[in-house]
Parts: sequence; C-alpha cells; structure tokens
Amino acid sequence: MHYSLLDLSPVPEGFAIADALRNTGDLARHAEDWGYHRYWMAEHHNMPGIASAATAVLIGHVAGLTSRMRVGAGGIMLPNHAPLAVAEAFGTLATLYPDRIDLGLGRAPGGDHAVMRALGVHPERSEQFHNEVAELRDLLGSPQEVRPVRALPGEGTQVPLWILGSSLHGAQVAAMLGLPYAFASHFAPAMLEQALEVYRRYFKPSESLDKPHAMMAVNVFAADTEAEARRLRTTMQQAFYRLRTGQPGKLPAPVDDLATVVPASAMPALDEALRISAVGDPGQVEGQMRALIARHQPDEVILTGQIHDHTARLRSFEIAAEVMGRVSRAEAA
Repeated sequence: MHYSLLDLSPVPEGFAIADALRNTGDLARHAEDWGYHRYWMAEHHNMPGIASAATAVLIGHVAGLTSRMRVGAGGIMLPNHAPLAVAEAFGTLATLYPDRIDLGLGRAPGGDHAVMRALGVHPERSEQFHNEVAELRDLLGSPQEVRPVRALPGEGTQVPLWILGSSLHGAQVAAMLGLPYAFASHFAPAMLEQALEVYRRYFKPSESLDKPHAMMAVNVFAADTEAEARRLRTTMQQAFYRLRTGQPGKLPAPVDDLATVVPASAMPALDEALRISAVGDPGQVEGQMRALIARHQPDEVILTGQIHDHTARLRSFEIAAEVMGRVSRAEAA
C-alpha cells in the first residue's frame, strides 16, 4: 500500500508566506527520503494560513527539488479554470517532470463567493464538472490534429487524473469515468463509507484504470509521547474552529488546554469533522492506522496534519512514514 502526503503549505502565526514555502520545499525533500509515494498540494484562495493558492506553480517548485516522488494537485478546483488552461499547465509540468505529475480535480470553488467573483467564476460551472473532466482527459490524451483547439503542451502527456470529493457526487463521477478517487475524509468524513461503496459498486473500467482505486485522507499528529501529539493536534482543532466560525487566519500555536480557546459546545462537531485521525506516540498511531485501514479498505492513504512548528511537523510525518512502512509490509505479506 502506497502512502502519500498532502501539504497545504501552512503559514503559522509569527511567520510569513515565504517561510511557509521554504517549509514546503524542506518537507518535500524529507518526504521523498522517507518513502512517500505522492506529494500533493491543494488550491485554496483568500486564506491567510494557506500558501498553496498558485498550486501548479508550487507543484513545479517541489518537483524540481525532488527526483523520484510523484508530485501533484490534491487538488485543482476545476470550476475555477478553463480545461484548456489546466491541460497546458499540467502538460508543461508533465513534460518537465515525466511520469511524476498527478492531477486531482475537485468541483468546490476553493473559496467563498467573493473569491468566485474575483476569479470570474459562475456558480453554475460546478454543474458541468463531469463534462469538463472528460474534456480535460481528451486534451491530455492522444494527439488529435483535427481538433480546432489543442493543448500544446499537454496532448499526449496522459497526465493521470484523480477525482476528489467529500460527497457522493465525486464518487459517481469517478465511477462513471473510470478514474481513481480520493475522499476528503480528513475534514469531511460523514459520507466516507457511502461514497466508497458507491464508487466501487458503479465503477466502469476505462483506458485509465481497470478496477476501482480509492484513496483515503487521514490526519496524523505523531510525536514521541502521546501528550505532545495531543498538544500538536490543538493547532488544527483551533484552525478548524476558527474557519467554521468565520475567523480564518494564520495557523495558531498549540495550547495546553483546548478548552481555553474552543468552547465546549463546539467540540462535538469538531470531533466529528476530524475523527479520521491518528494521534499519539508511534505505537498508538500504528494501531489507529491499522484500524482505519481495516475498516475502510482503501487502496492507498494520504496523510496530512496542520502543525505549527516545522520541526515537530517533520517529526510527525517521519513517524507516520515509519508506521506506514510497517503497515504496508504487513498488508503485502
């Protein structure tokens, strides 16, 4: 089982975007050494705590700093972009870094209505998601000289497409088009089991894929002690609470007592949203990861985790890689 890493290039409180981008490059180099299969970044706009808005640019930066690991988008919000522009951008990346680029596609706007207006995006674009995915696949497929508009670069690169989702819609699109599917269970796990069931039941083999391939996203907060891991997790809990209550900002520092910054009334919803997580020392994280994999039977997992301190973040993903190495070997045995 492959294990991969999702990085939003978080901007911690007390630091600048330039620091976040340097941290992403550093984490990517380490991740390759630790055996991560993919390194994905996601498109978010107008978010002070996330520096990955220009996702394709950052993918090129990370691909240039690494040599073996696959690098891609988890994902590009397709309604924000013309399929031709996406095909040209990722066709360029695939030409520069052959057989290393992934293109995950989502139908959410990646921001609020003000962002959509600033991008010139009409809300109804999302209703054409499945058609635009099919168009993008054609643009990246075999050269067709008779096409009135061609992706140059792009055509012939066959950049692997993934469908991302947190509801049944993405599962249906992925199944209908015969594409791999990644579920955003790290922040929206409510429909995880149902979406995976729909995807697997209705999957139609394609030239891209002959059988379903599902990826599950898991938050990981790992440290040498359980107490430290739980303290690290308070950063993401605070950030998620602030986002849900209209207070987005830079990534907050961890706290010893979460109750001092997040009201008790908000905790049930917070716990539900972030329940697909592994938190603790190496042994605890391994046990939790094994349980999640046994229950949901993903073909692949992608790990993420918003951690304020870069050194602690590195250590968390290092522990996670050691854990997943053991889990993968056990799965293969």
